[in-house]
Amino acid sequence: MTPRSDAEFEAERIGSPSRARRVDLRRTLYSFRHAGRGLAWALSSQANLRVHFVAAAVVLIAALVLRFSAIEFVGLILCFTVVVAAELFNTTLEVLIDYAWPEHHPMIGRAKDVAAAAVLMAAAGAAIVGVLLFARHIFFHLS
Repeated sequence: MTPRSDAEFEAERIGSPSRARRVDLRRTLYSFRHAGRGLAWALSSQANLRVHFVAAAVVLIAALVLRFSAIEFVGLILCFTVVVAAELFNTTLEVLIDYAWPEHHPMIGRAKDVAAAAVLMAAAGAAIVGVLLFARHIFFHLS
């Protein structure tokens, strides 16, 4: 049976081979709506995510002013993407844990701490890349 509506498509088993083979641009674009909704919610509720986006904007503007090369921009954008993705995974984990286990438990606290540490490592790595890239340009302009 080939589903003719969104409701029939959603009712079809997710792992079914017929669903996996079908490519429907309308449904694919519709899935981006879910991602956009999730990003909008995360931006509205997560202060750290907003900080990451503001930092990314400031760094990209500074990179434009200092005339970074295309490959340097690619490096910066990859770093921002990794940090934002880590922050989104951390937020996902925290929301799911808070929903599944509303009571406090030390192991749950550890899981949240480890997820936050992953974001910290991604941000530290991005900062190191940023310092290395900006140092070269700043020293060039000072000399």
